[in-house]
Amino acid sequence: MATVNTRPSELFDLTGRVAIVTGGAGLLGYHHGAILAAAGASIVVLDLAVANPAMRAEQLQLAHGPECLGLAVDITSEASIAAARDAIMAKFGRIDILINNAANNPKVEDQKPGQPWSRLENFPLSTWNDDIAVGLTGAFLCSRIFGQEMVKRGAGVILNVASDLAVIAPDQRLYRQEGLPDEHQPVKPVTYSVVKTALLGLTRYLSTYWVAQGIRVNAISPGGVFNGQPDEFTAKLHQLIPMARMAHKDEYQGAVLFLCSDASSYMTGQNLIVDGGRSVL
Repeated sequence: MATVNTRPSELFDLTGRVAIVTGGAGLLGYHHGAILAAAGASIVVLDLAVANPAMRAEQLQLAHGPECLGLAVDITSEASIAAARDAIMAKFGRIDILINNAANNPKVEDQKPGQPWSRLENFPLSTWNDDIAVGLTGAFLCSRIFGQEMVKRGAGVILNVASDLAVIAPDQRLYRQEGLPDEHQPVKPVTYSVVKTALLGLTRYLSTYWVAQGIRVNAISPGGVFNGQPDEFTAKLHQLIPMARMAHKDEYQGAVLFLCSDASSYMTGQNLIVDGGRSVL
């Protein structure tokens, strides 16, 4: 824990700590890991085998120095997570930080005309189950299994990656396509909002459950990140954001480092909204 004599750089120093990032090979997950590695942490990249987490861990290690590890894991499987825990403990002997970042997020623009699968009336139960399993059950299982290692040491941080859509409703006008009847209009799927909102509940629950064991649990609610979305969509979205733009892919790094470091040592059970001001309108 920081003291009044702590130098600013020491507040953010993660040297010697081990941080797990689920979905760590993806766009934001990799950048979450990168800032923690730059602060001195060893990063464990957890992701599906197809995402090549071992390669992404090697990239982090080459770029930032601390030893990193990439593991192919199915976070919907207790056995798979437990095997990952055993591998992490065998290599590093400790777990200090968990970022629950993994989630399904199908692109609305991939919906084909006449096949409005994203609409509530048509939303497949199998997709609902899959999205809940990855985004919510996965976070629960990872928190339970990795969190117990933190409890043994009497210290640790869990950060749940929620969304601006955990605090506001999706504006479905963003996805409307000219010439389509209402019943064929694409929408942001229901599961995204449900999962991200539920993560805030999990954050609050865990923050008091393990507080006596020295575990801090917070959430971050980022806004949309620009990643080549269609111009029509981004133009409409920018009108809803006071800063009039989407985030760059590395703009959440400061907030992530703050929440995972001693700089936020008196903060738990909270949701840090970083959305360019969209949710204040």
